[in-house]
Amino acid sequence: MLLELTIENYAVVERLTVRFHSGLNLLTGETGSGKSIVVDALGLLLGGRASADMVRTGEARARIAGIFEVANSAPIRHLLEPAGIEIEECELLLEREILSGGKSRAWAGSRPVAVSLLRDLAPYLADIHGQHDQQLLFSADAQRDMLDAFAAAGELAVEVARIYREWSTAGAELADLERSEQEKLRLLDLWSFQRKEIEEAALGPGEDAALENERRVLQNVQRLEEAAGAAYAALYDSPESSLSLTRLAAKRVEELCRIDGSVDSVREQLSAAALSLEEASLALRDYLGRLEANPARLDEVEDRLALIGRLKRKYGQSVESILESLDEVRGKIRSVENASERMEELGRRLEQLSSVFEQRAAELTAVRQAAAQKLGKRVEAELTQLAMERAVLRVEITPSPWSESGADRVGFLVSTNPGEEPRALEKVASGGEISRIALALKTCLAAPKTPLIRTLVFDEVDAGVGGAAAEGVGRRLKKLAAANQVLCVTHLPQIASFADHHYRVEKHEAAGRAVARVEELDAAARTYEIGRMLSGQKLTPEALKHAEQLIRMNMV
Repeated sequence: MLLELTIENYAVVERLTVRFHSGLNLLTGETGSGKSIVVDALGLLLGGRASADMVRTGEARARIAGIFEVANSAPIRHLLEPAGIEIEECELLLEREILSGGKSRAWAGSRPVAVSLLRDLAPYLADIHGQHDQQLLFSADAQRDMLDAFAAAGELAVEVARIYREWSTAGAELADLERSEQEKLRLLDLWSFQRKEIEEAALGPGEDAALENERRVLQNVQRLEEAAGAAYAALYDSPESSLSLTRLAAKRVEELCRIDGSVDSVREQLSAAALSLEEASLALRDYLGRLEANPARLDEVEDRLALIGRLKRKYGQSVESILESLDEVRGKIRSVENASERMEELGRRLEQLSSVFEQRAAELTAVRQAAAQKLGKRVEAELTQLAMERAVLRVEITPSPWSESGADRVGFLVSTNPGEEPRALEKVASGGEISRIALALKTCLAAPKTPLIRTLVFDEVDAGVGGAAAEGVGRRLKKLAAANQVLCVTHLPQIASFADHHYRVEKHEAAGRAVARVEELDAAARTYEIGRMLSGQKLTPEALKHAEQLIRMNMV
């Protein structure tokens, strides 16, 4: 239940705070006074779409905050706990802020949250029915969704949608395979040639770099022998070699150490240097032993590099790229070879999914058909209380092509006069009748998903209604308010007289700007307001007397 709503810098509202109560809360006021702003702000607070146009001119941001009385129920805890939000003293604070640039932010329990969390909470807190929702009654999809909600067919409908998506995906894949099979068969010879050409080359990773190095060695054997020989002589073979001189120096330092032990570290360094020079000398000797001019091997290396070069021009700039091309070609060949097997598998899968979908969709159809009769009777009973005693509502279910919603098309057919055959809602009902049918449907669908007392909001549900029908609308709203908190914007005094709590919305000018405000009325002010609604601009004693009578008559 909504306890308090605060609106700041929203449209023509500068700042207002309204406390609401249980029962029927009615908002009235002159046309254009801003009554619907309260409903729109509440919708925004519950995750509605934000726009920079909502921010009051000249302000940086608009803010809406609401305090809801909620039960500590499992569904709400499931939504709040991941965000670290706790319900304190059965109250939950929600906030929404819209910046002048169009961005919006949201809070729950004073913690920043995603706007999607507000939308997830909305079904457990409030249900807003505005004038736009009446137009939704003309939509076959909306009518189907209403029937499913009445039938509590949500889980079955979700399963049917999942099966359909799987069936559709499998069918699309099979169609794609069938379309591309001929083209792939044409390319199979090319792919087979490419695979054979690369496989016969028997390439190894990094082979081209190793061959390039080997070719440089074979092309420069004489230069390498001269350089390696000179280095070997300098290190080991000549009388003045580095190793000979280092050994001589080590011998002299050893003599020093017998007298002065402080140079012992120098002796160790020279010993290590001599060992390193000896190892380097041996390595150069072995290298010289391996060097050999081999024109035949050079020709082999040149031929191998030429082959790799041709493959690089066709398949990539490196041996690794060529090997990747080989893997790709092998995959394409496998896809062709396995296409028939995959097509057979998909065919079996499609047949299985078709059977399952047909079965589950038939179950959904049966549930809808059973609920259709009940919903029609229920709505007709409600319409009787709304001065439409002769109205007939038939929920028609006809076969339709398979879709995520099953195999049914749902349509609401209405007859508002005796002897007339029920026809499509938009072709028969007037504006006032549409409003009453919408209220009747809302009443039938108003049972909450949880034991929570929710806030039901109606924005001008009385459009096009008058006389006895208006009184019927008031009684329906009063009945709904017995189990739910109801907020309603109305223009009709007949409906306003049923209020448990009456609010007047006014717009006045302050500092050259329009400002809206909301005032909760006491008994005297309420009588005055209903009198104004009855008489228009000039309030007469007769209108006041009539207002008092209306209020007394509709006190329950």
